[in-house]
Amino acid sequence: MTHVQRATCGMVMMSAVLLAASACGARAHAVAPLRVCADPNNLPFSNERGEGFENRLAGMIAAGAGASLEYTWWRQGRGFVRNTLDAGRCDVVMGVPSQYKAALTTRPYYRSTYVFVSRHGENPGLSSLDDERLQRLKIGVQLIGDDFANSPPAHALTARGLIRNIAGYSVLADYSQPNPPARIVEAVARRDVDTALVWGPLAGYFGSRVSPPLDITPIAVPDDGPARPFTFAIAMAVRRGDAGRQRALDQFITAHRAEIDLLLASYGVPRVPAAETRGAP
Repeated sequence: MTHVQRATCGMVMMSAVLLAASACGARAHAVAPLRVCADPNNLPFSNERGEGFENRLAGMIAAGAGASLEYTWWRQGRGFVRNTLDAGRCDVVMGVPSQYKAALTTRPYYRSTYVFVSRHGENPGLSSLDDERLQRLKIGVQLIGDDFANSPPAHALTARGLIRNIAGYSVLADYSQPNPPARIVEAVARRDVDTALVWGPLAGYFGSRVSPPLDITPIAVPDDGPARPFTFAIAMAVRRGDAGRQRALDQFITAHRAEIDLLLASYGVPRVPAAETRGAP
């Protein structure tokens, strides 16, 4: 292969990047690795042992491209994208809101919602933020980010005058412990709170791993007005301007919808139809 052919093959592989097993790629006997930015301690999404559904999905993409899989590990929170994707240490973030402005996003590969988590049989049918039972329940809510911002359900409960009923649990929490975001689900199982409003994938995964499994009920309406949605579309992200990689990932998502759905189901991820999605966090 000439120097020109090698250069041409490299350009093709970097523009299609993931899913184009081209003839020149075969001649070069190598495909560019899939370099993923991920949190090493954040099940059910990802961890260093590759046990999260985002790890599994990244493995599917790499296998489909005949590529190796490489990780840059970084704790999610403020500076995650700046220090990983934007810094060029990696090329793909596996899960972001589809309207995330700091990167170029793919089409969504799932849509989920906040859910009520309760001990089995204790709050039957609890699905509305206007349910009168909430007036006498202690309710766990998620605090998001390094500045402990409130999640949409926390804002909604506060607007309903239930601030004294709320107990906050940071999604970052004590990072020396496994899977910090799981503390809110564990609080329900331990009876520290009566119910909790939790992002669906987290609730579905950890709520099914206690005995007996916790009851998981999606919030009955997809939003609490235009400014306060509870249901979000989740996509992958690449660097702004990396349109070739975005297109390749879009093609993968379209071609492997059934396999992706089975993967998400195996992790207990609650999913909602596209028509119920109203916005981004």
